[in-house]
Amino acid sequence: MTVRVRFAPSPTGYLHVGAARTALYNYLFARHNSGTFILRSDDTDAERSSEEFQEDILEHLRWLGITWDEGFAADGPHGSYRQSERYDRYSEVAHDLVRNGHAYYSFATPEQLEGFKKAAREAGTSPAYDGSLEPDYSDVSRRIADGESAVVRFKVPRPGETTFTDIVRGDMRFDHAQVDDFVILRSNGTPTYHLASTVDDVDYEITNVIRGEDLLSSTPKHILLTEAMGGEQATYAHLSLLFGPDGKKLSKRHGDTALASYREAGYLPEAMNNYLALLGWNVGDDETVVALDEMVKRFDLSTVSKNPAVFDHKKLEWMNGVYIRNMDDRAFAELTLPLLEAALGRPLSSDERDRFARLIPLVKERTKLLPEVVDQASFLFRNIDTYDEKSWDKVMAVDEGPIALDGAIAALTDLDPWTTESIDAALRTMLETTGLSARKGFQPVRVAISGSTVSPPLFESLDILGKPTTLTRLNTARALL
Repeated sequence: MTVRVRFAPSPTGYLHVGAARTALYNYLFARHNSGTFILRSDDTDAERSSEEFQEDILEHLRWLGITWDEGFAADGPHGSYRQSERYDRYSEVAHDLVRNGHAYYSFATPEQLEGFKKAAREAGTSPAYDGSLEPDYSDVSRRIADGESAVVRFKVPRPGETTFTDIVRGDMRFDHAQVDDFVILRSNGTPTYHLASTVDDVDYEITNVIRGEDLLSSTPKHILLTEAMGGEQATYAHLSLLFGPDGKKLSKRHGDTALASYREAGYLPEAMNNYLALLGWNVGDDETVVALDEMVKRFDLSTVSKNPAVFDHKKLEWMNGVYIRNMDDRAFAELTLPLLEAALGRPLSSDERDRFARLIPLVKERTKLLPEVVDQASFLFRNIDTYDEKSWDKVMAVDEGPIALDGAIAALTDLDPWTTESIDAALRTMLETTGLSARKGFQPVRVAISGSTVSPPLFESLDILGKPTTLTRLNTARALL
């Protein structure tokens, strides 16, 4: 049987990193098995769903390089793949289940259900609703005909149990005594998640359902529905949830959780994919940096861990730095040049672009997030009229500050040729002449030409900045002392 998997996000929020990992695992599983990856839109929550969220999901799946074969915003035999456009199908299935004795109209009120649960707890029995509050079958048609509000509930067979083997979690068993006769169609005719998701899985011939462990308790309901529909049961794999370093479920208290925030912060899609893949799966051979196509070759769902995975921003940032350092200089420039120009508020001239290109190898080695390039490179293209206060106080407003600047000005004024090597030699001679250490002699020069103690390598920076500008900045800073 051809593998068919689906990713079915609800467009009620921006794509979450946990959902992105679920999408990635479905993608890897499908591609590894030469199967079909389907994208579905579970948009039955009309009040909370929006096109903005839907577009965010599509955009960031594409950004990650996760492509789908059929489904929402793609071709396929099942229409739009929007659940909001399949209500007739869900209603049809619900009423077929009623006619076949697998479901029933329920009139139980919230107050009655709460009373049922309270009595069950006091008696020491299961509080799972078993339909015992419903009227005689002969009275149901009249009440429906009279327009009385009713939901449709699935009739869970009791006694009984549902068992299945979860690829990640092993053998699972659910006693039906603990499973409610659950609602599949609300009184307003809209389907619940259980009905809509299961009908779609059956209709779309899904062979493997790979989703978060928060939906594990729903699985016996979905299996029962599938059996009642006469469908083929899928194979399930429930992924552990993502946790923060504090051991609690990943949430906004741990920082941004929307994938868009990481993209805006300067993370590369290749690094994000790689990191997400490692949150529960070991690629083997103690490797951590593995390209997407290689992950496809190696992916094995049975080796995914059932233990919670910790989302560590520091590890992600480290991995992003690895990918940045491995980037082609031209590709790196294409990504960072727009950020620099936006910060400067103007486009770079042709000469300035050439200078930026010379700086790329220097800043790339020190960059973990793309926007960091702006802080490292902007000194080349703007006047230094303000200085970082801490940097100034630490290396300029001390006895060695004027000595270092006077020595640098004297060493560089008549320097010819102006190259990285000659600058290096001249400034090291200056240290010998003044008796200053490298830190006390070079840091004031760095602050004078860049505005802070943080910049690319000093000699290369002076070379790229050019002799006239370098001397102007050294003299300006010296005058302030």
